[in-house]
Amino acid sequence: MTTPEQNKALVLEAFDTLFNKRDYVAAEDFWSERYIQHSAHIAPGRAGLFDLIRSLPDTLRYVHQLVLAEGDHVMLYGRFSGNGSPAASVAADVVRIENGKLAEHWDVLQDEATQAESVSGLPMFGDRFPADR
Repeated sequence: MTTPEQNKALVLEAFDTLFNKRDYVAAEDFWSERYIQHSAHIAPGRAGLFDLIRSLPDTLRYVHQLVLAEGDHVMLYGRFSGNGSPAASVAADVVRIENGKLAEHWDVLQDEATQAESVSGLPMFGDRFPADR
């Protein structure tokens, strides 16, 4: 049994290993072979996720702003930038941990709004807006 703090550290290290370092061999140690992917834009399983990341530019970066954990679930609120799209993606990712590995994943993604696009007048991520596209 792992603690929520251990689960948060595990997920943060896994995301850094895959999305920022692009170390697929090391990432296999974090993602279960039976990984379940609920994201509509990603093919099934660990291979589907890894293949998606391989297809994205080397400029892809992930930065988290918030991490919460309860039991075997971890939620990250973060930004994927350098993804080849005009706008970065702001994401809420929920991961279930099983036997010390990322076993299941859900996400909600949205293009990051510029100041001109923000009806609230507040940035979606951090304390400042991205440069206008």
